[in-house]
Amino acid sequence: MYNNVGPQPGVPRPPTNPQPNPFGNSFYGAGSGLMKGGLGAYGEKILGSSSEYVQSNISRYFSDPQYYFQVNDQYVRNKLKVVLFPFLHRGHWMRITEPVGGRLSYKPPIYDINAPDLYIPFMAFGTYVVLAGLSLGLNGKFSPEALNWLFVKGLLGWFMQVALLKMILLSLGSGEAPLLDIVAYAGYTFTGMCFAVLGKILSGYSYYILMPCACLCMGIFLVKTMKRVLFAEVRSFDSSRHHFLLLLIALVQFPFFAWLGNVSVNWFL
Repeated sequence: MYNNVGPQPGVPRPPTNPQPNPFGNSFYGAGSGLMKGGLGAYGEKILGSSSEYVQSNISRYFSDPQYYFQVNDQYVRNKLKVVLFPFLHRGHWMRITEPVGGRLSYKPPIYDINAPDLYIPFMAFGTYVVLAGLSLGLNGKFSPEALNWLFVKGLLGWFMQVALLKMILLSLGSGEAPLLDIVAYAGYTFTGMCFAVLGKILSGYSYYILMPCACLCMGIFLVKTMKRVLFAEVRSFDSSRHHFLLLLIALVQFPFFAWLGNVSVNWFL
């Protein structure tokens, strides 16, 4: 009811649109623009540097998973020869680099026989599980639970091989090798393991010949490969220590192969 009272005669009305302060808005606009511009540039700098840091570390430690599946039939055949018969490999063991985006990058496996891939390790791991299940079936011990145990046992063995290679690199002060590279190198173990298990299926005596040969070949392959990785990544060089650790990698393959090659549902045998 009080809002309906009109203006009284003789009483001046207050101005409805007061004059703006000519200095206040200018100072406010300049201050706000300065704050927005400064904070925006600072934020872009922080976000840009952080994104570059994250991308560089992701590419350093994990790489692009698609890189490891760029293979063809010729690469698979040649790579299997290198893994199974490393002493016959007459070429170099260094990876081929190419400039990409202003920096050097390794060529994919389809163009470099020494590049690691994940296609062969995954196929070899699946073949190992199938052959191990077939071996259990021929001995009258097959069951879905036993096949699951073999699958888990194989994954555990793969993880142990990765942990061994990673710890050796860390002990030498070189933890910058991409993780998927190490996973690929460790997964090549199952290529020789498949031939050893196949020898057990065909003839029990051939197993005792193929198993030591597979261990020896895998040891040579890992020593050659890790030697290239060590010399490329490690900043400080200690010849005696390197040779000792490389020998350790080769020797560990014998109990490791014996454990995975003994197809059973027992974890320790």
